[in-house]
Amino acid sequence: MARNVEFDEEGAIQKAMEVFWKKGYNGSSLRDLTDAMKINSSSLYNTIGDKQELFVRCVQYYTDIRKKDFQQRLTATSSPLSILINYINDAVKVIINGEESCMAIKAAFEVGPNDERIKDILKADNDYSYQFLYKLIKAAMDQGEIASDEDPKLLADYFNSTWIGWNESFILHRDPAKIKKMAQYFIKQLTK
Repeated sequence: MARNVEFDEEGAIQKAMEVFWKKGYNGSSLRDLTDAMKINSSSLYNTIGDKQELFVRCVQYYTDIRKKDFQQRLTATSSPLSILINYINDAVKVIINGEESCMAIKAAFEVGPNDERIKDILKADNDYSYQFLYKLIKAAMDQGEIASDEDPKLLADYFNSTWIGWNESFILHRDPAKIKKMAQYFIKQLTK
């Protein structure tokens, strides 16, 4: 009688995500992935599917983690501006202390243009991030923490694109002071 092997799918997805995050989709071999997941390739095909399906699941897992982080932040303090500043400062720490840049950004440039499922996941993630920022900025304006003559939609869009630029800048220059200065400048502009 064949025995059932228990499979921790979430743990395996997380391990595969780490491989994709480090090496990218094209740089990750099936062997790299199955070794990290501690399964053989037939188990991968039987439980998840092929490499492409695994990548889709990993990108979704990554964006789900980001959503949970946004939700936790909203319960952290009563000051929307404080939440926003903490988020900006944490984003800087992730950029300068992380070995890899944002997985969503990497996936958007490597696979997103040619894969509609990845593009859809990343667009939903970007939209969620935008809503998170927009609501914080709008609430900070309503509480008088940010000048009410600013456009909260524009500021949310601006921060999303600025964040991508900070990631690129750090990848190219590896200059933590530069990223910190840009973040402080952005915070200063918000609180004028």
